[in-house]
Amino acid sequence: MQDTATINLDPAGTYIGRVWRPGIGPSVVMVKVGAVLDITSAQFPTVSALLDTDNLPATLASLTGEPIGDLAELEAGSRKQERRTEALHLLAPCDLQAIKAAGVTFARSMIERVIEERAAGDLNHAEAIRAKVAAIIGGSLSDLVAGSEKAADVKKMLIAQGLWSQYLEVGIGPDAEVFTKAQPMSAVGWGARVGLHPMSNWNNPEPEIVLAVSSRGEVKGACLGNDVNLRDVEGRSALLLGKAKDNNASAAIGPFIRIFDDSFSMADVETAVVTLEISGRDGFALRETCPMSQISRPPQSIVDQTIGRHHQYPDGFMLYLGSLFAPTKDRDAEGQGFTHHIGDVVSVSCPDLGTLINPVDLSTSCDPWVFGHRALMTNLAGRNLL
Repeated sequence: MQDTATINLDPAGTYIGRVWRPGIGPSVVMVKVGAVLDITSAQFPTVSALLDTDNLPATLASLTGEPIGDLAELEAGSRKQERRTEALHLLAPCDLQAIKAAGVTFARSMIERVIEERAAGDLNHAEAIRAKVAAIIGGSLSDLVAGSEKAADVKKMLIAQGLWSQYLEVGIGPDAEVFTKAQPMSAVGWGARVGLHPMSNWNNPEPEIVLAVSSRGEVKGACLGNDVNLRDVEGRSALLLGKAKDNNASAAIGPFIRIFDDSFSMADVETAVVTLEISGRDGFALRETCPMSQISRPPQSIVDQTIGRHHQYPDGFMLYLGSLFAPTKDRDAEGQGFTHHIGDVVSVSCPDLGTLINPVDLSTSCDPWVFGHRALMTNLAGRNLL
């Protein structure tokens, strides 16, 4: 991993998360003026419980916590890939929450999903299909509001051109695509390797903002995420979405959740600019930005479609909001676009939320997921926190 990578938190923000403490286990932490404070207690044994607090900013302001180091020390331990349990290191900042994701929420990513579908997962056909689709659709999707009358007119035009797709249905139709990205407790945090299924030859990161939502459906904060995606697998069939999205170490979230308060709100999420950088051992480098202002659905509307009388989340949920990133820059051969190489380092950053950095490996080579709900409950009970 690059030595220059830093977590880069805004000093004005209030941040919470989780770390692994050697000899103790997973702990809930808060960051104050660069200091990392353990705030785990019988009242707040998990981040899920903490996020259900009514006045979270005031509650956090009242906590003192146990100092356990600073961000530099935490970052150094999080860089380690071997014997990680012996070092203080960052975990994903969520625990019991469901991990959900919204798909096809940006116009450019909608077009790329159509291309994946038309190419049936074969990257060799992508460029020709991209040119054909762009010639017909052009920029007509860029200013559409999903579910609007204008979106319905565009749908009719696409059907007439023989280009209607299930991806455009969820991209500009009334219903958002919300799927289960990963299992609770399975996401990895800052510095951990993210995994690609060995069967995939066409894949990419998806840099996203992730909302932290309480059991009552209240958005309590936000962080960054990398929704690792297998383009060839999903392109073969949308029914393979689970295989394309949910594999060992395929969901990265972090570095911390920034709590909504007087300095940061949903309005800041809606105007944020997320930057993606990829650095490969082969010298390949890519940098792109994702302005959240171009999202086709208001983030709150996606939350409202996810939780309600129709579906409850008693432990809350984390919600990836989707990505504008559509990787078309050629890497291995002309016309084949981008795909990952093992050893790539992926950086997702935003001034309000810090930087999330993860090296890329095969899911079969990443640390296996072994610490789940039962292990957490056993650990907390042994510490007299339950």
